[in-house]
Amino acid sequence: MTPTHPTRRAVLGGAALTALAVTAGAGTAGATPQATWPTEFPLPNGWLPEGIAIGRKPYAYMGSRANGAIYRTDLRTGEGSVLFAGGTGLIAVGLKIDHDGLLYVAGNTGVARVHDSRTGELLVTHQLSEVTGHFINDVTLLGDRAWFTDSRAAALYAVPRGGKEGDIRTLPLTGDWVQLPDVNNANGIVGTPDGRGLIVVKSTPGELYNVNTRTGYATKITLVGQDTVVNGDGLWRIGRTLYVVQNRLNLISVWDLDAKATTATLRKTITDPRFDVPTTAARFGDRLYLVNARFTTTPTPDTTYNAVAVSI
Repeated sequence: MTPTHPTRRAVLGGAALTALAVTAGAGTAGATPQATWPTEFPLPNGWLPEGIAIGRKPYAYMGSRANGAIYRTDLRTGEGSVLFAGGTGLIAVGLKIDHDGLLYVAGNTGVARVHDSRTGELLVTHQLSEVTGHFINDVTLLGDRAWFTDSRAAALYAVPRGGKEGDIRTLPLTGDWVQLPDVNNANGIVGTPDGRGLIVVKSTPGELYNVNTRTGYATKITLVGQDTVVNGDGLWRIGRTLYVVQNRLNLISVWDLDAKATTATLRKTITDPRFDVPTTAARFGDRLYLVNARFTTTPTPDTTYNAVAVSI
């Protein structure tokens, strides 16, 4: 399908794809936070957060399920402001920021968006699927593409990086993948350690899959030490260590992957009394930052929301 044209091309020339082979969530992220940096900071009341992204600089970007808005917080101070005001019919769930400053946003209703992380400007809107019957949930960066999950359909979608227009690739999931009706299936996504495939968490019943990006063949990853990753949401990977945010369980399970990412062995779990249904995570230095979606709390315009950091 054809993406809409941006109102202003603010990107990015020859530096747009400086590190195409780098997978978001795979490498180092900025300097080590100082002990004085806050480990908890607020979001606007009624924000309804879901996704968080952090790049090389100490800023966190958090989307809103209420209206697709984006909030940016300085990790050094905990102070933030609205970067993009959102709009009627917009949703922001999973987010990833690229090395060129572009912010990729999963938009739930069949949509992926690309923003300038400096100004918040909406550059490109990609229509990945039909509006109904789909839930574009999360995103990662691998090779020359941004890859999006669809929680309600057995497919991944890939769009060109660098704010470019181009063909949207739909990759049907086959192999061990069995799509379940009326529940969230594919959710968090991250590249494999060798950079050749994608790891996808299936929230229900709680499984991990290694997906071949050429064929769509999904191989179920054998879990050792814990039967499932039920309620698995956001994923983050550092080398062969995989972090799985299990939202309604209020924990992060930490797994050691084998060389081919066919087996994951539980190393430990991370819990924190400040967790209130965390959904996704992003790394800066030796911390993971998570947003509390508070799915078990009835939302109102005055409901409070926040993000918290834990050491890794």
